[in-house]
Amino acid sequence: MSVLETWLGGGLRITDGAWGTELQARGLPPGTTPDSWNLTHPNLVEEVARAYAEAGSELILTNTFRANAIAMSGTSEADLDAINRAGVAISRRAAPQARVVASIGPTGKILMSGEVSSSAVSAAFRNQARSLAEAGADALIVETMSDIDEARLALEAALECGLPVLVSFAFDSGKDKDRTMMGATPEAVAGAMTDAGAAAVGANCGVGIERAVALCRRLHNATSLPIWIKPNAGLPTIDAGVLHYNTSADFFASHFGLLRDAGASFIGACCGSNPEFVRALVKQRNVR
Repeated sequence: MSVLETWLGGGLRITDGAWGTELQARGLPPGTTPDSWNLTHPNLVEEVARAYAEAGSELILTNTFRANAIAMSGTSEADLDAINRAGVAISRRAAPQARVVASIGPTGKILMSGEVSSSAVSAAFRNQARSLAEAGADALIVETMSDIDEARLALEAALECGLPVLVSFAFDSGKDKDRTMMGATPEAVAGAMTDAGAAAVGANCGVGIERAVALCRRLHNATSLPIWIKPNAGLPTIDAGVLHYNTSADFFASHFGLLRDAGASFIGACCGSNPEFVRALVKQRNVR
């Protein structure tokens, strides 16, 4: 039995919600990389993790989404290592009963453009994964990916640490919003990540809850791996330069049963959400 199968022994698990949204609510300035707050404002980052744990999250991510050498170019390797290790420690301290799944995001570069080499991408992911694993993460998640090749490099590098590695893509393109920015379908993603050794595959960010059910079903039908689902709180509107997400926690959670029936193993929320979304999901799970 795999580690994730053990985690799922009690049924579908509730993850957390947005981190950037919550840090912005605590004063993170626009344009600031949230990961740096692990060192400069650790108490505020801990508030976010604790709020999700108290709301009922059974898996807590880390504030390390951008903490690789390419996405945070100009940051020293020593500082990146410190940021990643602090991210794990903060989530562990805030949520001792939860599983800590450490976040690894994309580099922000397109491999085929020639801006960055595959070896540089692999090295960036390998160093980040090593820091997160050595800090005591229970698992790693490569999330919000759009390029299968980049996701494969991240997965292969992260697997060297010996931890389970989940991989999640953002589907936000195409007529039906069922493709990644690079054109990958749920079926292509599921097949590639299964073959490459992922412990779970899923969708996060991208679309709102209404479209997540169909994505979940297609992922589930394309692989035997557990399915990770964390949609946005709808599509945002912009008012005076500020993003606003209009989906309510209750409406979001009303799709819990549909996602469960579509094959989801892990359900949470992404951009625009907050701990109320987790409370609403927990409430729906407890309905018999």
